Amino acid sequence: MRRALVTGCSGFIGFHLCRRLLADGFEVAGIDNLSDYYDPDLKLRRQAMLQADPGFSVVNASIETPGLLERMFRDHQPEIVVHLAAQAGVRHSIDQPRAYLSGNIAGTFELLEAARAVPPRHMLLASTSSVYGPNDRMPWRETDRTDHPMSFYAATKKATEAMAHAYAHLYRLPVTMFRFFTVYGPWGRPDMALFKFTRAILSGEPIDVYNRGDMQRDFTHVDDLVAAIRGLIDTPPPEGDEDVSPVAPWRVVNIGNSHPVMLGELIAAVERATGRPAIRRLLPMQPGDVPATWADNSTLRRLTGLSPNTEIRKGVQDFVDWYLRYYDPNAARTGLCCTKELVAGFPLSPDRSIPRPL
Repeated sequence: MRRALVTGCSGFIGFHLCRRLLADGFEVAGIDNLSDYYDPDLKLRRQAMLQADPGFSVVNASIETPGLLERMFRDHQPEIVVHLAAQAGVRHSIDQPRAYLSGNIAGTFELLEAARAVPPRHMLLASTSSVYGPNDRMPWRETDRTDHPMSFYAATKKATEAMAHAYAHLYRLPVTMFRFFTVYGPWGRPDMALFKFTRAILSGEPIDVYNRGDMQRDFTHVDDLVAAIRGLIDTPPPEGDEDVSPVAPWRVVNIGNSHPVMLGELIAAVERATGRPAIRRLLPMQPGDVPATWADNSTLRRLTGLSPNTEIRKGVQDFVDWYLRYYDPNAARTGLCCTKELVAGFPLSPDRSIPRPL
């Protein structure tokens, strides 16, 4: 049985990736600190679903805890490591930058030190499209310069790319960095636009439309993202390849749909899926944000034969269908109440907080 270690296993992407790896026969060790950046109950529900599989184990702790990841590496001897744990959010990094210094910089340092002590066959680390900053040459390619981050979040992710390259060079650790482009789908994050729009529209409340709607995003469905990561797992970078790095087994790969969508099109898809109109509150651009993102995913296609292609209306319908199953529409204002005694096959505990395995 192949062994994988996934940091941030109870997060949105980590949950979906762990399910895929378990379905593919991996033994998966996870770690997650169940941060309260958004409702931890959602993370607990995801984690409970993973724990129903005997091939999954988890440690609930912070990755920046000195020595903890090295102990996990020694205990589990993972051949594959996927690093998803991070403090996310562009706007939150303006208000709480220290959380990004700790979770993103110190946490990644602990991961790299663990890999130095117990080398895996391949490490895959999450970066972000935010590192491209104000680059207005579209679509963004992995070879584009990323020297002008517009948020501290982007700066910390750019730093982790550089840190990983140094360790790849010094210790011959094969590393793939993947840059995400606006991931969405069922079990998504409540701080993301799709979740906020769905909740507000169902509640009859206004939605905040930044830059007065003149924004484009390369929305990537989580199923497409997970398929891409799964394909990259078996494609470690070679050493000394000028197209990768001349001095290290290290590469960067964009994972995006490569079809940017106007914000108004996203809102229209939510209106269609919910059957309700949106009340738009037009606002200026937020600090640290960019007006458009667009991935060139030719590297991903070359390496894996895959190209994310879920159409936005279908992807939004997937999310809204999940949302309506998961939340009571009458409580959509808070987004904290569950609709049914069964959530994705798991009955609720007596306090309605954590689902129990059947």
